[in-house]
Amino acid sequence: MATRVIMPQLGESVVEGTVTKWLKNEGETVAEFEALLEVNTDKVDTEVPAPASGTVIKVYVGAGQTVRAGALLAAIGQPGEAAPEAETPSPVSHPSVAAQTAGVDVSPHPTLAPALTPPRERDLGFISPIVARIAAEHEVDLSLVRGTGQGRRITKKDVLAFLEARHPGLAAPSGIGIAAPAGEPWEQPASGELFRPTEEVFGPKTPATAAAPAGRQIVQPFDVVRRTIAEHMLRSKHTSPHVTTVMEADLSRVVAHREASKETFARDGANLTFSTYFVAASIAALKAMPIVNASWSEAGIVFHQQVNIGLAVSLGEHGLIVPVIKDADQKSLLGLTMAVQDLSTRARARQLKPDEVREGTFTITNHGVSGSLFATPIINQPQCAILGVGAIQKRVVVVESSLPGGEKADALAIRPMVYLTLTFDHRILDGAIADSFLAKVVAALQGWS
Repeated sequence: MATRVIMPQLGESVVEGTVTKWLKNEGETVAEFEALLEVNTDKVDTEVPAPASGTVIKVYVGAGQTVRAGALLAAIGQPGEAAPEAETPSPVSHPSVAAQTAGVDVSPHPTLAPALTPPRERDLGFISPIVARIAAEHEVDLSLVRGTGQGRRITKKDVLAFLEARHPGLAAPSGIGIAAPAGEPWEQPASGELFRPTEEVFGPKTPATAAAPAGRQIVQPFDVVRRTIAEHMLRSKHTSPHVTTVMEADLSRVVAHREASKETFARDGANLTFSTYFVAASIAALKAMPIVNASWSEAGIVFHQQVNIGLAVSLGEHGLIVPVIKDADQKSLLGLTMAVQDLSTRARARQLKPDEVREGTFTITNHGVSGSLFATPIINQPQCAILGVGAIQKRVVVVESSLPGGEKADALAIRPMVYLTLTFDHRILDGAIADSFLAKVVAALQGWS
């Protein structure tokens, strides 16, 4: 009897994975525990071993497809043996990440209930408010609508296409959408060149592949990591109103402490880097201002009881990844140093586990390692803020010194300075709160002892 190969649950909170590469194809033999395929979850690649020895008689999920944990991937048996019948994979739904992290109730608003609660033969997954509203207004049974979004998610376009097929007369003259019922003036589409869709003014968009003469372009297909980064960044910008505040810090005391402590830390196998100090300063500020260690949900602001610091690590041309230091506030400076060193080393070696890039509550990106002075990074959803660390440079600054008579005087001094940026979600944090938090990070660094 053929042995089924199923998508494993590669982490406690990992519910799906993307097949990136089959290491054995149909008709090839494989030994038990030999690597059969590679699966990507949250930019972490993991090899899945064969559960039995034999021949790969059937592959059900091709490279690039995303399926839930438990889905049938392949069958291993003897040549000529009948393969099990293909199973219909359940749709991949994506509920609010903040709700997943906090375990809060994110039930739809009662007014959307008609669109979300009719009997249906399949799990509809996440339904956006706009889809629910259109379905409710036009009495559409969403279980009859074929979803074309990620994980078969039903999009606005799917509902409009369904309505167009069922009632052609409902389509707007432009063919762009369904004619909306009359409402308040501000709810009606405006007219004039300024308000016309780009496609109407300039014509349909030209496909990217036709942008340059043949033979003068190369199209490199997206890999899973790059596509995941693109989706996360776009979702973050569409989700959170981003605002950035900038301050600078004098790292004289941090530099002195590091120089005095490097040898001691090295005896324990720890390489004391400046990243550790930025993590420690962020922890102190987060403990003082818990609202920055929070996430947005439709039920309210979710305050996280753990302080889990994500540290962005560049993978060069392969993108970046954010391993997470869990319970960072419970670690000493040596413990933080060891954690930063371990996670960044294994991240570059592609040896992280899926759970090690999840459940972060605050992220730090040290873009200064490449010479950048300051930047406005994108928030790592569902967190509400991200700290950007610029390049450490010696600069001439004005400092206050004491004269023999006790008077104060200004003087010029050369100090190691760094620009720090805090990009925050303006739904949760206001400017004064964000500035206060960043000031606490600066104070922790400048007052290091």
